[in-house]
Amino acid sequence: MSKDIRIKRGLSLRLKGEAEKQLVEAPRSKTYAIKPPDFHSVIPKMVVKEGAKLLAGDELFYSKYTDEVRFTAPVSGTLLEVKRAEKRRIVEIIIEADATDSYKDFGKLNAATADAESVKEKILKSGCGAFIKQRPYDIVADPKDTPKAIFISAVTTAPLAGDLGFIIKDKVAAFQEGIYALQKLTPGKVHLSVDKSSDQYLKDIKGVELHNVEGPHPAGNVGVQIHHIDPVNMGERVWTIGAEDVATIGNLFLTGYYVPERTVAVTGSEAQNRKYYKTIIGANSADIIGEVTANIRIISGDVLTGTKISNNQYLGFYPNTLSMIPEGNQYRMFGWLPFTYNNIHSNSRTSLSFLFSNKKFEPTTNLNGEERALVVTGEMEEVFPMEIFPMQLIKACMSGDIEKMENLGIYEVAPEDFALVDYTNTSKIEAQEIIRLGLDLMITEVG
Repeated sequence: MSKDIRIKRGLSLRLKGEAEKQLVEAPRSKTYAIKPPDFHSVIPKMVVKEGAKLLAGDELFYSKYTDEVRFTAPVSGTLLEVKRAEKRRIVEIIIEADATDSYKDFGKLNAATADAESVKEKILKSGCGAFIKQRPYDIVADPKDTPKAIFISAVTTAPLAGDLGFIIKDKVAAFQEGIYALQKLTPGKVHLSVDKSSDQYLKDIKGVELHNVEGPHPAGNVGVQIHHIDPVNMGERVWTIGAEDVATIGNLFLTGYYVPERTVAVTGSEAQNRKYYKTIIGANSADIIGEVTANIRIISGDVLTGTKISNNQYLGFYPNTLSMIPEGNQYRMFGWLPFTYNNIHSNSRTSLSFLFSNKKFEPTTNLNGEERALVVTGEMEEVFPMEIFPMQLIKACMSGDIEKMENLGIYEVAPEDFALVDYTNTSKIEAQEIIRLGLDLMITEVG
């Protein structure tokens, strides 16, 4: 039986550059990289050295504070380089890939009939534990915890984000096996959220509580769905995992191999070949998008929450989207005047973009103004679909008031839930960064 979630507050951005629903095989990269900064709060402890020969699935490093969580090689090859930044912080682990992959054999296992301890052990040893994140704090889940529920969102509402229904369409058997495995990790329910208009195959998945979701962005955010289904209270844990990553876990149980495939939608007005590319986590972006001119911003992720990368850098661990939009380094004279430029979208009525409800816009990275005083305007509440006061929570995070942060709902949110606040707020504050710092404070002080 499905339950509907209908979101009214939010904003769906109509942008140029949607990916054509055509799946192609991306060229194999010569090098792949795992980037420890993708795993927030994880301090990596290396177990192999440069020059080591690796199989796909061999351990690279583990978390200093949660050593059960292992991070493994996505491909077979030679450990080429461990790149470090200030204070010797590891930022990239680069592997020179073999022509074809050889895999570490973790053994097949029927997830539906196996005991919970065997399932958890296989997930952790293979490196699939890195796919599972926890709320609160939006960090890699601690396997010592027992979550009250597990949430999977197969809904994409972020601008130009890859269609998860299309991505897992050919992985239904592996996805189902992954669900059976996840059932063993919680005494509660496994919740699967799908678009109300999605294909029937997603609605036929067994072992889940199905939720039909409709509404503007951020309806597809798993945090919004948790808030409306089973909110997180103090002392509770829920786990979340991406839809394609469920299929990766399922494939591990079906074949015994760790094959971290990543289907990436190349989107954005500046992308030349806007399609879906089948590749491996940590692939080199240049092998997918080719050469890029200097005036283009490449984003690993969607345009609201992704991370800027340069050409010839590596894809992030989690995103299914690679966005390309113009850099905002050209300023418009009198750009604030209505009708001066017809390609500017604004949630306010100053640009008159609200008159063109079906028009697709071509944004740049320009902020169109500097940071200003944070004042009460009601803009944040218009695009924030949780029963939480976003401005008050942001102020509590800025002041480091832990008691107020708890009372205002810090345990329920993640930075991505504030992406539209970043976009619409006339104060130009970095709300996602402020919330991330607030969550980090809670990890340190509360745990």
